[in-house]
Amino acid sequence: MRKYDGVIFDIDGTLTSTNELIFSTFNHITKKYLNKSMTNEEIIALFGPTEDKIIENWFGENAEKVKRDYYAFYSENHAMADIYPGMKELLHSLKEKNVLLSIYTGKGREASLVTLRKLEILDLFDLVITGSDVKEHKPSPEGIQIFVDKYSLDKERVLMVGDAPADIKAAHAAGVKVASVVWDSYAHDKVLKMKSDFLFHTVEELKKFFLDVL
Repeated sequence: MRKYDGVIFDIDGTLTSTNELIFSTFNHITKKYLNKSMTNEEIIALFGPTEDKIIENWFGENAEKVKRDYYAFYSENHAMADIYPGMKELLHSLKEKNVLLSIYTGKGREASLVTLRKLEILDLFDLVITGSDVKEHKPSPEGIQIFVDKYSLDKERVLMVGDAPADIKAAHAAGVKVASVVWDSYAHDKVLKMKSDFLFHTVEELKKFFLDVL
């Protein structure tokens, strides 16, 4: 008997290697509008609010112009990002088993949809919940609860898959199991110190896990 009816995935660092693209896109706007470069660590420290919120806080009345520039660069340079090898096959396998799939990401909706479309995986998800769609961003469990409520799921049969401490905290707060993946986690050491239900170092390990539980 299968253990999970619904699986929720984060995007960056979980499904896709998008960190380099994110860092480059933020530096594009800071260099252009602020004549300033940011380190990867400085950009990571911003994670939580959506790109829109960060830009609005920084640029005020010029925010809309900067947003257009941000998303144009993000889309036009998306070739520097990719889906992790084996992940697309895993998603197709889950769909074939009629597992409900959701996204819950801190990214805003515009950037999320660009990535999911360009990597040709958008249609595999039954629900996409981004930082633009919730009142409180991760580690709030709001995005998980929306998925659970929409499909009337038993929380014990729902799994959150993510690479960050916020994913672990959100899953714990929502009362669902969490699988931490650390093949490209920017918070690798922090994640290892936290209480995930499952920990995976490679996509192959995650695929084997799903074979066993589905």
